[in-house]
Amino acid sequence: MALKITVIGTGYLGATHAAAMAELGFEVLGLDVVEEKIDMLRRGEVPMYEPGLEELLRRHVAGIEGSTGRLRFTTDYAEVAAFGDVHFVCVNTPQRHGEYACDMSYVDAAFASLAPHLTGPALVVGKSTVPVGSADRLAAYLAEHAPAGADAELAWNPEFLREGFAVNDTLHPDRIVVGVRSEKAEKLLREVYATPVEEGSPFVVTDFPTAELVKTSANSFLATKISFINAMAEVCEAAGGDVAKLAEAIGHDDRIGRKFLRAGIGFGGGCLPKDIRAFMARAGELGADQALTFLREIDSINMRQRGQMVELARQALGGGPFLGRRVAVLGATFKPDSDDVRDSPALNVAGQIHLQGGQVTVYDPKGMDNARRLFPTLGYADSALEAVRGADIVLHLTEWREFRELDPQTLGEVASRRLVLDGRNALDPELWRRAGWTYRAMGRPTA
Repeated sequence: MALKITVIGTGYLGATHAAAMAELGFEVLGLDVVEEKIDMLRRGEVPMYEPGLEELLRRHVAGIEGSTGRLRFTTDYAEVAAFGDVHFVCVNTPQRHGEYACDMSYVDAAFASLAPHLTGPALVVGKSTVPVGSADRLAAYLAEHAPAGADAELAWNPEFLREGFAVNDTLHPDRIVVGVRSEKAEKLLREVYATPVEEGSPFVVTDFPTAELVKTSANSFLATKISFINAMAEVCEAAGGDVAKLAEAIGHDDRIGRKFLRAGIGFGGGCLPKDIRAFMARAGELGADQALTFLREIDSINMRQRGQMVELARQALGGGPFLGRRVAVLGATFKPDSDDVRDSPALNVAGQIHLQGGQVTVYDPKGMDNARRLFPTLGYADSALEAVRGADIVLHLTEWREFRELDPQTLGEVASRRLVLDGRNALDPELWRRAGWTYRAMGRPTA
């Protein structure tokens, strides 16, 4: 009999996973405790922007004309337990308030709500990013609190989604990692992921601790690479070098590679910053804090980039205060192809300049509503052209394709002054200079 799948938590990760499982041919039931979110999903609407997700959702949500009907949603844990053979837990694990450590309350609540209803054999699969050691604890909790006892088994299957590419990353993953304790659990997960495995996705079987460590290790490595090139940008600023050419040169080394070597105002979002901090906190709890002390400097470099962008803007405007200066900010999200403004470097820079008296106007293709909720006192425009109108300086802070394709000549006609700072090293300097702009980028003082 075909497996039935449930997905607990229908945020960014859960909604994507549920829709993808339906696309792979499974009957899927998604659960969330927020009724408004469930109502949206039942209408085939997603509570966030992710390219291709709403189309995928509408292809399968029951009750939508022309859909397969393989995907339904509920708020009832009893219904989920009765329906599913494999239960994926996809709830959020934010940074604990006032600490570096991870907040496990949502994960713990999901297990506490599900366990009493597991009366028969079931596989519960954690996908949330958790501190190493959590799976051992949760497996013991299931064995103790589920009526099925040892037949309610746990596995860990970390997610590797990139915002903006989440649908493709779920349907065609570059690797599938499963932490299991039995052949039965491995067999079930091989059945769940049979299609991508047949397409060539590597299937890595490991123990619980290793599976938990994969996501945090990968994010720590990416954060290190980003902060490394940003540290080199600081050196280039001091030495008169060109960090873009430096990155190009070292990127030709296959051992290093070109990806994640674009200097700029640093990383943000809901994963990298909180994941490396939680990793440091957990290492300390395990007595291995010395192993990850370098991550403190990675975090420090990353946060320093934001202040350096503010100072670069100040110097470009003559070195005085921002009071009365009109500043256009292109970008609000932490990365392109997303509406996510969590820990956004772009909004952080905009907010700092605003607090120092600058008249800041922000435009972003998808993140405007979320930005307004987070920074209601900033100014907002409906287009890049309107944001730039009357500006003394333009800051490019999120590398949307729309911004790379802007016509500098048209923008120059409405700006008060043709001065642009590229906080992502993504614009074409010559194109902007030919249109009469003074172009400046981080780590490229003479480029």
